[in-house]
Amino acid sequence: MSSLGAVPDAVAAVGHRVVHGGDRFREPVVIDDEVYAAIRELESIAPLHNAPARRGIDEARRALPDVPHAAVFDTAFHAPIPEVAATYAVPRRWREELGVRRYGFHGLSVQWAAEQVRVPRLVVCHLGGGCSITAVLDGRSVDTTMGFTPLEGVPMATRSGSVDPGALLHVLRRGLSADELHDALEHESGLLGLSEISRDVDELERAATPGARLALDVYAYRIACAVAGMTVALGGLDALVFTAGVGEHSSAVRAAVCKRLRHLGVELDPAANASAGPDDEIGAAASAARIVVVHAREEVVIARAVRALLDRS
Repeated sequence: MSSLGAVPDAVAAVGHRVVHGGDRFREPVVIDDEVYAAIRELESIAPLHNAPARRGIDEARRALPDVPHAAVFDTAFHAPIPEVAATYAVPRRWREELGVRRYGFHGLSVQWAAEQVRVPRLVVCHLGGGCSITAVLDGRSVDTTMGFTPLEGVPMATRSGSVDPGALLHVLRRGLSADELHDALEHESGLLGLSEISRDVDELERAATPGARLALDVYAYRIACAVAGMTVALGGLDALVFTAGVGEHSSAVRAAVCKRLRHLGVELDPAANASAGPDDEIGAAASAARIVVVHAREEVVIARAVRALLDRS
């Protein structure tokens, strides 16, 4: 991690985004030794996220040892997900002894989007290096595509998204180690694995290769399928949000996703979509649901949460 650089003179507290809070952390908490140890324990199921977060905590504590440090968890927003959406059909001992359940991620981004687009039935497409689709009912998460880890769900930049567990057993039986499988699913799959060119949507959109076209087609198709699936949890759709790097900047991805959702009454305004900036409406006048591009502001959600935590202390 890079150096924090110059430290401001007046710092009241430091907020840290921590991706995985497991069953225990459903609210922001001040980081003490016990909390720090728990974050470290969760690295095994979120190694790409919790380990860098812990290193950030270490560096920030060294730079600012005399102020409170608080952890704000991406999983916390999804804590209200009902049991029917959170439960895997696996043996009870896995669920009870190993904590195998669906947690959900990108909660800070989804919370911000839900606050900007206040409708009863909202689907948020957080499309960046990691991607997730979340159903928000009356401001509360009720289902989401990421699960026990941030690997589940739709294809991402280099992550596979959901894969038949039988296929994973197949490659393990063919001699791949667990570590090699993990590396392939995290770093060699998704858009990169499909295209064999790039993980970046803008580069794939400029490319003319069959692999690039396949990658973008699979990506948009799976996202659209996930959006449609989330309407089951919501009982309909009042608004669709696109946020994060790809969601905010790729008009082509937004168009490809919305084209597959016309049966839900989703209709883009092509001109508005092509010129969309942060927090712009891009739905056609006849669209049955609003379509909004929302600039992700997780840092604001973190800052507010830390202030509220300290005010309660």
